Amino acid sequence: MLQIILDLLKDPLTFLSDFIAANGSLTYALLFAIIFVETGFVIMPLLPGDSLLFSVGLLAAASGQLSLTTVIPLMIIAALLGDQLNYYIGRNFSEWVKSREKILFLKREHIEKTEAFYAQYGAKMVILARFIPIVRTVAPFVAGAGRMSYPLYLFFGVVGACLWVISITLAGYFLGDNAWIKDNFEKVVLGIVGVSVLPIIVGVLKQQFSKK
Repeated sequence: MLQIILDLLKDPLTFLSDFIAANGSLTYALLFAIIFVETGFVIMPLLPGDSLLFSVGLLAAASGQLSLTTVIPLMIIAALLGDQLNYYIGRNFSEWVKSREKILFLKREHIEKTEAFYAQYGAKMVILARFIPIVRTVAPFVAGAGRMSYPLYLFFGVVGACLWVISITLAGYFLGDNAWIKDNFEKVVLGIVGVSVLPIIVGVLKQQFSKK
């Protein structure tokens, strides 16, 4: 399991290509599981999200190995179901989780940073968090722990899931024929991660300068 996660983080495009070649349509089940676990289990914030969606779009464009009309709705549903589970966990088990310094890949500081993010952006956090690694996984938990109105949470969750999956998957699809991207996919992945964590970096810098 750990090796699979490491392979996904290192090179999601190669991992998916190899998995499709070996397992065919079972790839859809794998993608559903990855997105569901990343958004549904607060203890699994390190699974790939943005780079995985981009890779899915690229593969759909480059070789037709994946169908966009199938995979996009499937991943939206996986993200939404994961959110609901994570919200429920936060609503019912927040004190137990927060009482521990670390559980698997989750650190207490991840929760504290997401709570600060929540305090700054309110309900919009549910949408914004979709595009930020780690925060994306912890945000539904924090929303549940903070007793956010469920209808409000569900509304923003649906909007966020659709925007996240569709935008990044289509970005990979329409840029998939670019020769430079194909030859430098590892750099592209690092760039996606860098852009994704940029809001966190900006927030930290703002805090530092405000203290000064």
